[in-house]
Amino acid sequence: MIADAEGRPERWGAGPLGTATNNVGELTALERLLEAVDPGTPMQVRMDSQYAMKAVTQWLPGWKRNGWKTAAGKPVANRELVERIDELLAEREVDFVYVPAHQVGGDPLNAIADQAASDAATTQRAAGTALGDQEMPVPAPARASTTRARPTARKTSSAAKSPASGAGSGKPRTIKAKFPGRCPCGRPYAAGTPIMKREQGWGHPDCSPVV
Repeated sequence: MIADAEGRPERWGAGPLGTATNNVGELTALERLLEAVDPGTPMQVRMDSQYAMKAVTQWLPGWKRNGWKTAAGKPVANRELVERIDELLAEREVDFVYVPAHQVGGDPLNAIADQAASDAATTQRAAGTALGDQEMPVPAPARASTTRARPTARKTSSAAKSPASGAGSGKPRTIKAKFPGRCPCGRPYAAGTPIMKREQGWGHPDCSPVV
């Protein structure tokens, strides 16, 4: 997610990583953001991942001095990504700011970026401005508010049509997630976890009301 100096969103992008940790996802997002901005452009990077931010702002110098070993003497995780980010930062003036995730009234750009990542994990499809997707992802709380204020006919996704537990019994349907994703409540879910169609998207069966 790239915004102008006034905080207005201009460009965004998201894509699937297959089976990967959250830390890999956060570092990959940072790498691609830096690659998308011309060297010499002052930047403020707002992140909700303390691991990714500390990795490149606090721990990196020590890792390099120690031959890419942690203080405990173990190999640094995700070294290739961290090294690439280090190269990109050398050409850029970047100010890192930590913003908490999933907060009511929290950082709006972070909420959009988080929703884009969640959608990509669920659909396993790359999306974004460069691919012709001009509309920004709408964070789940905003979607819920819009739906309540202006009811519309809902389209059933192909996943919701798949056979699932409770079909034909009047009970809410659940399926097993094919890929990792994030519930509208903010908690992630792993592949194979039972999930259910929500008003705001796919998520845990014990969270908000079903669609």
